[in-house]
Amino acid sequence: MVRGWEPPPAPWTAGHRGVDLGAPADAVVRAAAPGRVAYAGTVAGRGVLTLEVSRSGRPPLRTTYEPVRSTVRKGQRVTAGQPVAELQHGGPFHCREPCLHWGLRRGKTYLDPLSLLPPSMLGGGPSRLLPIFGVPVPAGGHTLPPPPEPSEPTAQASSPAPTTTALAEAVGLAAVTIWALGRLSSARSALSEEGTRRRWRGWGWRLLGRGGG
Repeated sequence: MVRGWEPPPAPWTAGHRGVDLGAPADAVVRAAAPGRVAYAGTVAGRGVLTLEVSRSGRPPLRTTYEPVRSTVRKGQRVTAGQPVAELQHGGPFHCREPCLHWGLRRGKTYLDPLSLLPPSMLGGGPSRLLPIFGVPVPAGGHTLPPPPEPSEPTAQASSPAPTTTALAEAVGLAAVTIWALGRLSSARSALSEEGTRRRWRGWGWRLLGRGGG
């Protein structure tokens, strides 16, 4: 991780409304959660992809990836771990080196995108089958529907470093994500910056990869 989430003290002040993930140009970008493509286009000369996360409440969570060349189209459904874009060659980047800016928002409120990940991936703790996302539902917002039907794939504990095929990773991550979204709490979990940096390498290759398989 090149730069972490730095929420501004007020909406109109400077900050860093996302995280920057170092990666080689043309790296494959994968969806962090299942959902629908809300936008795939260009903003201020940068390719931008926005995904609306499935079953994430109202207003829904939206994840943003830039600068990228989208390989999916608006309205298309995607699964967690599915290749959705490639890191745009030559940027423009707001890092000194090629990087992916990954953001998360609910309505107009920016959130830490790392809160989408199970705590076991962030703090160095043991793997868990029941992660709870730290993404709050706004006051007065609708609660989430029940967990998915039994036909959904069974969640499996994730290893810090991928040792299975991309398909297996996508299925496992999708199952964990869908389960966790059903257990969203109203209080965001505190994230350890030191722990995040220590465990980033293992997660990074799930979101960014060299191949599209």
